[in-house]
Amino acid sequence: MTKIKFTKMQGLGNDFIILDYEEYKKTGRTPSELALLLCNRHFSIGADGLIIIYPDVDCADIGWIFYNSDGSIAQMCGNGIRCFAKYVYDKGIINKKEFSVDTKAGIIIPKILDDGRVKVNMSKPILDPKKIPVNVENNLNFEISLNDRTFVANAVSMGNPHCIIKTEEDTKELALKYGREIETHKIFPEKTNVEFIKVLSRNEINLDVWERGCAITLACGTGACASVVACILNGLCDKEVKVNLPGGQLVIEWEGSLSDTNYDVFMSGRADYSFEGEIEI
Repeated sequence: MTKIKFTKMQGLGNDFIILDYEEYKKTGRTPSELALLLCNRHFSIGADGLIIIYPDVDCADIGWIFYNSDGSIAQMCGNGIRCFAKYVYDKGIINKKEFSVDTKAGIIIPKILDDGRVKVNMSKPILDPKKIPVNVENNLNFEISLNDRTFVANAVSMGNPHCIIKTEEDTKELALKYGREIETHKIFPEKTNVEFIKVLSRNEINLDVWERGCAITLACGTGACASVVACILNGLCDKEVKVNLPGGQLVIEWEGSLSDTNYDVFMSGRADYSFEGEIEI
């Protein structure tokens, strides 16, 4: 048996286990094996994902390794990157409030704000269907047919794929009923995250999410970003939008438009510690 130290954090209820790289190396296991083991809520710590600090990178100030609870690798996680940023700053691994992180989705730049929140430059949205990827000609307002109904959907990637569906129905009920079927639909060759949204005003939306590799979660940062981008491209929202998720609120900013999408998306929200501990594996 090997004993390792860990930290548990959460961003709006989306929770993560964080391991320093030296602790990870002690285990002799792959990140996928560790994610399956440690994220199990019934027999272990429990979390939506596993984050491993990866300090030895050349292209950024620091890197990370992120795996979903089902053992699959994820290109990006908005709530996870805020927790990661707060952790490496608080622990003195990084000694500046704004820094670069090497991720599977490219270089991401978080900034620790004076009020304790973390603001993250999530880079530009990906809107090319082939790069999202989604098997449609146009990523906006295409139909996706399921066993018992058809939805009008929008696809946006924030380094990971998202399917955004506007509705006036109960967003949580729809996510629970149709999330898995849409996640694994043949139109998405790498599967997808699924967001059901209700537009409250030009500056506020409600969102419930079915996360790829996790199922229902209390929040999804990249999902909030993708949803706001889709709303703006459809003329439903302005440049700064409050996104209400079951676990709390994020603020998403994007200066883009249908005629000019070449702008970065910014996400601001909390990241909080749950507890620290040791576990034998």
